[in-house]
Amino acid sequence: MRAKVLERFPAGAPRGSWPAEECAARLRAEGRPATVVMDLKSDAFLVVVPTADEE
Repeated sequence: MRAKVLERFPAGAPRGSWPAEECAARLRAEGRPATVVMDLKSDAFLVVVPTADEE
């Protein structure tokens, strides 16, 4: 499965703030299957949606 990155948020958000999760929740409310993943290399949270696999 491939995924498209829609938004990128730095991991150093203030305590109690979850901007990536809030963004993904808004997208899910619109019917888009958004999830949040951590990119360890860039120390950022990514909001992603699945895309069709291309063979």
